[in-house]
Amino acid sequence: MHTILKSNSKEVTIGIDKPFVIIGEKINPTGIKKLGQALVERNMDFVKQLAKRQVDWGADVLDVNVGHPQIEEAEVIPLVVEAVQSVVDVPLCIDSNEPKILEAGLNAIKGGKPLINSVNGEEKQLASVLPIVKERGAAVIGLTIADEGIPPTPEGRLAAADKIIKRATKMGIPIEDIIIDPLVMTVGHNSVAGTITLKTIELIKKEFGVNMSLGASNVSFGLPDRHSVNAAFLALMMQAGATCSITDAIKLGSAIKATDLLLGKDMNSIRYLKYFRATEKLREIENSTKQQK
Repeated sequence: MHTILKSNSKEVTIGIDKPFVIIGEKINPTGIKKLGQALVERNMDFVKQLAKRQVDWGADVLDVNVGHPQIEEAEVIPLVVEAVQSVVDVPLCIDSNEPKILEAGLNAIKGGKPLINSVNGEEKQLASVLPIVKERGAAVIGLTIADEGIPPTPEGRLAAADKIIKRATKMGIPIEDIIIDPLVMTVGHNSVAGTITLKTIELIKKEFGVNMSLGASNVSFGLPDRHSVNAAFLALMMQAGATCSITDAIKLGSAIKATDLLLGKDMNSIRYLKYFRATEKLREIENSTKQQK
C-alpha cells in the first residue's frame, strides 16, 4: 500500500517496499528557543535556514508546527509555510490538533498533496479533523489514542486504529491516505514501552497493511545518550513495519539509510553511498563555517 505526498514538483511515496521516509521535525518551537523567538518576531530567516538544512541532510517531507504561547498560531503558520516553500520544494506536513490552525496552514500550501498531523480516535477529533482531510484531499496521521487516552496494550491501540480507519474510509478518505501512529512512550518510565509499540506495529501491519509513522525520539525521553537509543529503536521499528517517522534527519539520517540498506531496500548500496558522500561534504562546509565564526 502506497501513500503519495506531493509538492508542486516533487512526489514522495511511502510504502513497505519503498525506502523509509524522513519527515523533518525541526520546524517546531518546542525545545528550540531561537525558533520560538523568531516566530514571536515574525522573522522567517531562521525558519528558512531550518527548512533548507533539513532537506540538505535528507528530509523527504517537512513537518510544520508553530505551537507557541506568545503567538496567534493561525496567523503565523501561513507565514511559515510560505517561507518554507520559498527555499525548498518538498511535501509539507501541517502539525496541529486545532482545526483552524490546520486549515490556515493548508490554505497557504501551493498545490500538491500535503500530510496532516494529526487526528486520533477521540470523537471530538474525528468529527473536527477528518472533514478537513477529506476536503483538502490530504493524507493524515492517525494517533492510536482512544476516548479514554493512550491504550496500554497493543490490542487496545489496534482497536483505536480500527476506529480511525473505519471512520475515515466511511467518509470517502482512501485507506492508503491514512498513516497510523502506533505511539511510543519513554522506556525510561516503562521498560516494555518499546516492545508494546513494536507489537502494535506488527498487529496493524497484519490487520490493515497501512503505512505507519512514529515520533521515534519519544522512546528515549529522560535518558542519557538519547541518540543511541533513538537509532536502535528506529532500526527495530523499521524491521517491524513502520514506513516513515517525524524525526531528526541530521542526527538520524545515516542510521535510517543504513537500516534501509540492511533490509534490502538499497540496490548495490547506491542510496547509502550517495547519502554518505553528500553529508560528508555538508559536514566539511558546516565545520568550516563554524571555525570562521
